[in-house]
Amino acid sequence: MDATSPVGALLLCRTAPEAVRPVARLLREPLLLAPAGDGWSLLVPEGEPWRGGRRAESATGEAAEPVDRVMGGWATALAVGSTWPVLALWWDGDRAGYTLAAGFRRPVGYVWLADGTPAGEDEAMRTFAERLGLDPVLDVQALEALTRPDPDADARVRLRGLLAVLTRTGLALPAGLEPGEPGARPDPGSEGWPDAERIEWTGWRDAVQVDLDAAEHSRLGPWMRGPRARALAGAQLAAGLPLALWGAARRSGGWAFAGVLLMAHGALGLAYDRIRADGPDATG
Repeated sequence: MDATSPVGALLLCRTAPEAVRPVARLLREPLLLAPAGDGWSLLVPEGEPWRGGRRAESATGEAAEPVDRVMGGWATALAVGSTWPVLALWWDGDRAGYTLAAGFRRPVGYVWLADGTPAGEDEAMRTFAERLGLDPVLDVQALEALTRPDPDADARVRLRGLLAVLTRTGLALPAGLEPGEPGARPDPGSEGWPDAERIEWTGWRDAVQVDLDAAEHSRLGPWMRGPRARALAGAQLAAGLPLALWGAARRSGGWAFAGVLLMAHGALGLAYDRIRADGPDATG
């Protein structure tokens, strides 16, 4: 990696594409969705919401959103609306790293400078392994090796090392797609991405309906109605408001969106529980 390296990012979800599709639509961003091995899915942004890099400026003169902040917000937004963890990998000319989000727990991340110099907390790797259910001995040893100085391992090599550990859980990226590489992205339907599809925003009504249908047929089904549903919705509203305000104060679109999405999920949960309770299938 060097100062001319492109800015880029990947989102890895530990679930099947069918579960990712309805939640990913709520990001309202053009994305490519594809299987990524056994029990993993891959989301690749088609645009660049970080507008060209950490130090670039938009046409209005506003500082560009850092790629790590954008992807951290996206990972959090996806994770709070699901039952599976989301891993964001990102890189630019100066740094590379990851953010792991899982439910309402505080996201964990790590950063390497372009030359591979570790710039994170060692404990982050242990938390990373725990939340993904990795081997507490072999996998943790491999991850901790990525936190030690190594003059032969730049940031790109560190990301590859991280992915190598995850291959033991079934992760397999499509051919031709490597973090930090400036190569062309495979096209959906091509030999490299035969099962890839484009995720497009179809409007709130369709997105909400798809989201509800998916949730009712998932492990979230029992939480869609009754006291547990109302408690969960209330918690989402309570957590979403301060997160949205914090993101707005920091001018972080990603975190502000995560807060708004949390509040939207909470409001939707309360409304859905009420509608179902008053509907013809209500049991009283």
